[in-house]
Amino acid sequence: MTIKYQPMGAYQTNCYIVEVEGKEFIIDPGMDATDWVLKNTTNPVAILNTHGHFDHVWSNKELKEKLNIPIYVPKDDEFMLKDDPLGQGTPPSQADILVVGDQEFDIEDIRVKYLHFPGHTPGCSAILIGDTLFSGDFVFKGSIGRVDFPFSSPDDMKQSIEKFLHVQEDWTIYSGHGDPTTVKAEQRTLPMWLGHI
Repeated sequence: MTIKYQPMGAYQTNCYIVEVEGKEFIIDPGMDATDWVLKNTTNPVAILNTHGHFDHVWSNKELKEKLNIPIYVPKDDEFMLKDDPLGQGTPPSQADILVVGDQEFDIEDIRVKYLHFPGHTPGCSAILIGDTLFSGDFVFKGSIGRVDFPFSSPDDMKQSIEKFLHVQEDWTIYSGHGDPTTVKAEQRTLPMWLGHI
């Protein structure tokens, strides 16, 4: 596996290109991501959204039109792609595959697993490819996603943290903003957040 990433837009949202066996997955193509993605891919097979916030899905529509590859998005966040609920002017996009809960896919013979960690958004999920977890805005290095946005849920976030604390594997984590970390490193600090949500 090789991983390329570039912070995009005013919120410096990490867009990822993950190459496995010559096949490339585009994770969270945010604002102004299209040119960078096109220059850095040769065999893209899918667009994977961790959740529906505008800074993670902004370039969905443009890339879908140029590459003709499917868009995967958590079902509970599908409305954000179509309705622009935060009023940011997000170009509307249409999901091809709606992900429900913890769901595993075989995409071009590569195993991709969505893990549902709601709270930041109703559908907020992390994406596991191999032993690497792309956590979107659920968990960051030393922090968690905000739960004070429209459609966020502090109670759901607490349950998601509890679920994450039971993960046994020490996967590498690439999040939606900031630097990489690991499961075990974040499990040491996450209990603190339970008292602050």
